[in-house]
Amino acid sequence: MTRVAITGATGTIGRALCTILLERGDEVVAISREPERARAVLGDGVQAYAWARPTQEPPPIEALAGASAVVHLLGEPLDQRWSERAKTEIRDSRVLGTRWLVQALGQLSDDSRPAALVSQSAIGFYGACDDRELDELAPAGGDFLAQVVSAWEQEASRAEVMMRVVRTRTGVVLSTRGGALARMLPFFRLGLGGPVAGGRQYISWIHIEDVARGLLFAVEDPHAAGAANLTSPNPVTNAEFSRALGRALHRPAALPVPALGLRLLYGEMAEVVTTGQRAVPRRLQELGFEFRHPAVEPAIRAALSEH
Repeated sequence: MTRVAITGATGTIGRALCTILLERGDEVVAISREPERARAVLGDGVQAYAWARPTQEPPPIEALAGASAVVHLLGEPLDQRWSERAKTEIRDSRVLGTRWLVQALGQLSDDSRPAALVSQSAIGFYGACDDRELDELAPAGGDFLAQVVSAWEQEASRAEVMMRVVRTRTGVVLSTRGGALARMLPFFRLGLGGPVAGGRQYISWIHIEDVARGLLFAVEDPHAAGAANLTSPNPVTNAEFSRALGRALHRPAALPVPALGLRLLYGEMAEVVTTGQRAVPRRLQELGFEFRHPAVEPAIRAALSEH
């Protein structure tokens, strides 16, 4: 039986990962700002420890001791208007939270320290790009999100002197329980969806099941280390994604969404939607990871059938 400690366990990705681990009979430790809520959301089979101030203090080392691995998913949501305060919270929750976590891992004895840290990252690392394929060797971008992700990864990399570290750069997660797809659904169900800002920009998407399986693969494969794009091998343009979602919902998906409208609504954050990245999971494929949902329309349909 594997013991896995998870930060951000009550988020969309965290819940999916916890479900897989519990179904296998593994031991799950949730490290949360609200441990009582974590127990209520994840069930009594999960141990929960409080980490009340992730940007100001380390997590309790007893939550980490004896774990086989730590999966670090903590971070403030990106899909909000990026005021200066929001940008500070987005950055600090990732950079400082990871710094404190690595410090706590360093306080453990060699025989109680986890063998691996799988630290969540994002394809925002690459910044706004054209239609070039981006594998893990592509350089970092220079915009706000790319700078945040780069600093975030640097903090995680500090643990490499102690353990194996995998930085999973996740794309747009397909789930009805949170994230971009959940936000799109009300508009598309009303027939008000369509391509954004011309629709030529790429969406590097991934089904929630493959996210959870990919994280577990990173935990267990001793050869997994460094950056790994956690995206489907088949990214599509925004227009292609919109058409696939419309077909899955049996709704038209031709109403264009102007970039100006998104900028008025979200400000700087709109750039994440109006631009894109064509990321491919080169490293995971080299290691032999197999995606259960490699094609976008079947993946959308599978996500819509979630219970």
